Amino acid sequence: MTKKLPIRVMVAKAGLDGHDRGAKVIARAIRDAGMEVIYTGLHNTPEMVVKSAIEEDVQAIGLSVLSGAHMTLFPEVVKILKEKGAQDILVFGGGIIPKNDVVELKKLGVKEIFLPGSSTEDIITWIRENVPERS
Repeated sequence: MTKKLPIRVMVAKAGLDGHDRGAKVIARAIRDAGMEVIYTGLHNTPEMVVKSAIEEDVQAIGLSVLSGAHMTLFPEVVKILKEKGAQDILVFGGGIIPKNDVVELKKLGVKEIFLPGSSTEDIITWIRENVPERS
């Protein structure tokens, strides 16, 4: 019988955004739900996020952006993942993002956006339903 390995998620802060309280809350909730979590810390470039995600063998990247740079940072992470042949790593995220931009980000390959007020339970459920388990 093959043992199921826990889902591995990277929670990342990209750009100059220095507000990471929400990202830490999400990282802790994901960890408490039995998943493995890697938190990148502040001030990462999209290249650094993707490099770390590949090195850490994660299945998903949860990107937190509060700086208003979401229309640059999210698509850049998705683009670099494709360039590196790692498009199987799902990108989801959250932050202060206008609803019109959410629609556009999803068209660009971001799988889900969680806006302020989203519950940690909803995020965990989404991860479990959308990120395949490893074996």
